[in-house]
Amino acid sequence: MSNDLSFRPKTSEIPTRPGVYRFYDNKRRILYVGKAKNLRARLQSYFAPINSLHERTKRMVLSAADVDWTIVKTEFEALQLEFTWIKEFNPPFNIRFKDDKSYPYLAVSLSDKVPRVFVTRNRELKGVKYFGPYTQAWALRQTLDTLLKAFPVRSCSSGVFATAKRSNRPCLLADIGKCSAPCVSRVSDEEHAVIAKDLVGFMNGMDPQQVAILRERMQLASQAENFELAARLRDNIEALETVLEKSTIVFSDLTDADLFGIAHDELAATISLFSVRAGRIRGVRAWTMDKELEQSLEELVRQIILFAYSTVDGVEPPSVPKEVLVPTLPDDSLDLEQFLSSLRGGAVTLRVPKRGDKASLAETALENATHALALYKTRRVSDFTARTEALNRLADALDLTEPPLRIECYDISHLSGTNIVGSMVVFEDGLPKKAQYRQFNIESATDDTDAIYQVLSRRLKYLRDPETVDTGRFSYVPSLMVVDGGIGQVNAAARAIADSGVAGLAVCGLAKRLEEVWRPGVDMPVILPRASEELFLLQRMRDESHRFALTASRRRRSSAVSSALLDIPGLGEKRVMALLKRFGSAKRLQLASLEEISDVAGIGKELAGLIVSALSKGK
Repeated sequence: MSNDLSFRPKTSEIPTRPGVYRFYDNKRRILYVGKAKNLRARLQSYFAPINSLHERTKRMVLSAADVDWTIVKTEFEALQLEFTWIKEFNPPFNIRFKDDKSYPYLAVSLSDKVPRVFVTRNRELKGVKYFGPYTQAWALRQTLDTLLKAFPVRSCSSGVFATAKRSNRPCLLADIGKCSAPCVSRVSDEEHAVIAKDLVGFMNGMDPQQVAILRERMQLASQAENFELAARLRDNIEALETVLEKSTIVFSDLTDADLFGIAHDELAATISLFSVRAGRIRGVRAWTMDKELEQSLEELVRQIILFAYSTVDGVEPPSVPKEVLVPTLPDDSLDLEQFLSSLRGGAVTLRVPKRGDKASLAETALENATHALALYKTRRVSDFTARTEALNRLADALDLTEPPLRIECYDISHLSGTNIVGSMVVFEDGLPKKAQYRQFNIESATDDTDAIYQVLSRRLKYLRDPETVDTGRFSYVPSLMVVDGGIGQVNAAARAIADSGVAGLAVCGLAKRLEEVWRPGVDMPVILPRASEELFLLQRMRDESHRFALTASRRRRSSAVSSALLDIPGLGEKRVMALLKRFGSAKRLQLASLEEISDVAGIGKELAGLIVSALSKGK
């Protein structure tokens, strides 16, 4: 019965990231708000066989007409956004929140001789540095407990501190390393004040560099075989990394702003709008637009602002906030500010967030827009009617006798003329057939056109001599061959077809700059309509062939570097893996200095010199 729910999304469409999901009824009233560490896993549980669901869940699912989701960075942020929206929308299937107390803060009493860190809802204390607010007191106390591992600041009350000082006996927190115990002079008041200032500095900037410093100290302690210190530093690193997953959901300054995330390619753009009022996210809006012309991000920002705050089809636009935060500023940003100010009846600031919570939330908005763009493209490809229309129109545009049911697309990838790899991707009925993808390693080529000629010559050999192929799929004759590039690449492909002796093959090329379609022997390109299904199909194939070629080329470069390293005396597989793990990729390893390589565990300066020499020969 659950399979009959018309609004059930495809499993592949649901992200596996943390986020918040909402179920709606047919009048777009929110029925339920929930959070998930993994949205896909959580939402799938609602579409299990209906009789296996809890009675209340069954009623909610059967009452719902739609579901959507918002991606956030961490499960903690998902928890906060869920709490905020439950209080905001009061969904009937959620627990009702009756507690309307103020939000809790993390506070550090810097004016005290021995500073104290604590959780409070009172913002009127003098000489206290506040951080927050947070939506959940228990989550904040958990954060504080984690912070104390790295910054063991006093957290006890004045009475407990005075008692410990008189008896010269510290509390349990000192014994487990969560307090530096200034009460019994394990550290001086001045040393403790420095620890408190370090805590404040970390909370002010949330600087990941602090983690990098601790990680370097941990490695030094490990090399010196001071394993107890290394273990303690490892725990501190884990503590700080946990705290760095901080909230961007509630702002302490009662922020009134709209944050736009924009993801776009040559043919479409998706927009994710986060509306923050009084420091809380009040709503998320998303939409997609097809691009009729090639437009820069600056031009998109201008159009999107005019659209977002204008009346469309009689629907009133949302209110204009004090701040509008965008990924980039167009040239006429002052005119846009004036336009927004006239709508609001007050000053409006249009700017790009550079740091802090607003920049972090803008990143979240961009991530949601990027996911929406990928989903939009996937749904277009999955639409049978759209695919049929694309193939028929492509046949008309290229003067083909019938729709190209099997299309092969080719691309070349290399690094400064080395490690040249050609890719072949296959689409049948407008859908990718990944099992039939192929890659071609090329020893040398004078340029991309020569590489295209070599790749197609090798591929066409199997059409001329199909008995040489183990599997018949590689001997299938394509209805259309597409190359990534302009007239030069197309002419090289046509020459390979002519030299092969295989008759009846059609070929074209897609040039990226203006998305022009070139045919051999024709001076003028075919210009397909922007946002048309046929151009979308060609673009998708071209992008897929580029991705496949780039992946193969990187893999080949990495393999070449690994082989060169294994030829060095004294360098075995474990040390090679340690080098690649340390630098992340073969390319970064090739760019590393002698000192950086010698810092890797087990690699001395002498061996590092041999490595640099071997890699320089392979460049």
